[in-house]
Amino acid sequence: MIRWLNTIRIPKKSKKLAVEIICSLLILLLGVGLGIFSKWLDNLSLDSTILWHRLLGILDLRNVFSDFAIWFLIALAVAIYSRSPFKAGLNVFLFFAGMCLSYHIYTVIFSGFNPLSYMMIWYALTIVSPFLALVCWYGKGRTVPSAVIDVLIFTVMIQCCFSVGLWYFDFTSLINILIFAASALILYSTPKQTLISLAGAVILAFMISAVY
Repeated sequence: MIRWLNTIRIPKKSKKLAVEIICSLLILLLGVGLGIFSKWLDNLSLDSTILWHRLLGILDLRNVFSDFAIWFLIALAVAIYSRSPFKAGLNVFLFFAGMCLSYHIYTVIFSGFNPLSYMMIWYALTIVSPFLALVCWYGKGRTVPSAVIDVLIFTVMIQCCFSVGLWYFDFTSLINILIFAASALILYSTPKQTLISLAGAVILAFMISAVY
């Protein structure tokens, strides 16, 4: 099994243990920081007379960090650029754990309520995230299994970033286009594989919209 997986993508040699630990801790801190930042944006009342408030309004960061697409993009980058599938699973788990816990604690302390039912969805995602990250890690290869994984990833991204129906495909915002483009750059291997995967994802997205 391991030999077959190595034909899809070969793990890189691990760095020194101290370096690996530091990298994982930084990813955990990234999750903690973004979780706090996201909830802080939710609580912030924008004042158009303040320059940096206007900038936040133009960038629409509150809605960006309220959508799943940006979190999927960050987790995808963490997984793909990890040195092995095991590290991908660990790092993505740490990222989501840090983000969820900091968001939850910040909400309880500074917003005065406990969004437990909402957070249970994210905690469930955190639990399964190591397996999903492991699968995503193999999407960076140049084989048929990698292309299939890319199709699935792009399909999720299309559903998150665009409005897709049986007879329409609408662009929702510039930032979502950029998020989708960033995911394509992260997964890019060869022009042929990327184009085939994108085409397959569009077809699959339309098929899903026909059912749901």
